[in-house]
Amino acid sequence: MELETDRMIARTEGGRGWMIFNNPERRNALSLDMQRAVAVILRAFRDDPEVRVVVMTGAGDKAFVSGADISEFERRRSDPASIAEFDRVGAEAARAYAGLGKPLIAMIRGYCMGGGLLTALRADLRVASEDAQFGIPAARLGLGYGFDGTRQLVRTVGAAAAREILLTGARFPAADALRWGLVNRVAPAHELEATVAGMADAIAANAPLTLRLLRASVAEVEKDAGERDLDAIERMVEACFASEDYVEGRRAFMEKRPPVFKGR
Repeated sequence: MELETDRMIARTEGGRGWMIFNNPERRNALSLDMQRAVAVILRAFRDDPEVRVVVMTGAGDKAFVSGADISEFERRRSDPASIAEFDRVGAEAARAYAGLGKPLIAMIRGYCMGGGLLTALRADLRVASEDAQFGIPAARLGLGYGFDGTRQLVRTVGAAAAREILLTGARFPAADALRWGLVNRVAPAHELEATVAGMADAIAANAPLTLRLLRASVAEVEKDAGERDLDAIERMVEACFASEDYVEGRRAFMEKRPPVFKGR
C-alpha cells in the first residue's frame, strides 16, 4: 500500500488487516499526515475481501497513541484556515472509520491519551496491556474537546466515569478502564498480541455478512429511537438468510465441521 508518510504502516495476514501508528519518537502522537493515511488504509481494508477483521495498534511498547501531535498546533491550528484544514482531515478519517464495515480491534499498550483515546473508542473491541494508561488531558491544555468525542466516551463508560476522566484530566490505569467498560479485556504485556490475535482469528472465521449486520445493529441501538434505520437492518437480516454463507453454516453444523464462509 502506497502511503504519503512512513509514520503509518499497513499490512495484511491471515484475514487480518493491521494498521500501525508508527511515530514512536513522539509516543505515536497523531500528526496530520498520519490522519490522512488512516483514511487511505481503512478504505483499502474495506475494499479488500481477504480482510475480515482489522487491528490497530501503536509501534513500540510506550504508547498506543498519546494524543494529537501538539508540536504541530502552532502551524496547523493557529488560524481559521489551518484549523479548518485540520478539522477536514480529521473528519475524513472519521468517515473512513465509520465506513469500514468490518470489525475493528484496538490493541493498546502504554499511553492512550486524548485523541488516542478517541481513536481507540472508534474500535468495536479494545484490549489493553496491564501497563496501559488512559486519559483525556483537554482541561489541562485549555483546548476545546469536541462533542462527538464526549458523546462517545459517555456512551461507552457512562456519565459519572466520563466526568471523572474529563474534569480531572488525569491518567488512569488499565484496571480502571476495565472496571468502567472502556476496554473489553486486560492482559499481561507479553500476552497482549496473542490475546488479540486469538480474538481476531475467532472473528475472521465468522460469517462476514452477519458480522456487518451485528455491527450495524449495535450502532442503531446507540442512536435515539427516532434516528434509527430499522428498515436497513431488516434488509441486512434478509440478505443473511438469502446468502450462500447461511447454507454453508447449516451444512457445516450438520456435518460437524468448521464452516468456510465467503461473504456472499
